[in-house]
Amino acid sequence: MNAVEPLSATELASHCKVFPEQAESIDGQYCIRYIQGFIDGAVATDERVLINIEAELEKKESYSERATRTRAFSLRDRAARYAEFCLGDPISLYEVVTRVVGDFKKSELAADAMARTVVYTSLRKHYPCEPNAKS
Repeated sequence: MNAVEPLSATELASHCKVFPEQAESIDGQYCIRYIQGFIDGAVATDERVLINIEAELEKKESYSERATRTRAFSLRDRAARYAEFCLGDPISLYEVVTRVVGDFKKSELAADAMARTVVYTSLRKHYPCEPNAKS
């Protein structure tokens, strides 16, 4: 079985260069859907990992310790903190893509940079989690 080849940052940038002027074009939609898929995948993965971690913790902690750990934030909010970016509600996909694409446009991409790394770095930069605030 062959592994899926990761998308390079240069290739994603070539699709994203038409955004926002031609957001409805094939390249514009490719750009938008990649970033949306990255976010959806990160949230889904982090939630699953957090569920597994919390299941392990629950075996070792008291009821009051568990209540303190889980009371303040929803599962989604707690998971987002592991990803180190918090999009919150409401935020438009268009706004997120605009910021990520802006980072693509103003940075020199290393030849071996992966799209996922550049997108993740941009999300962490523009949407950091507030230490004591709900996302």
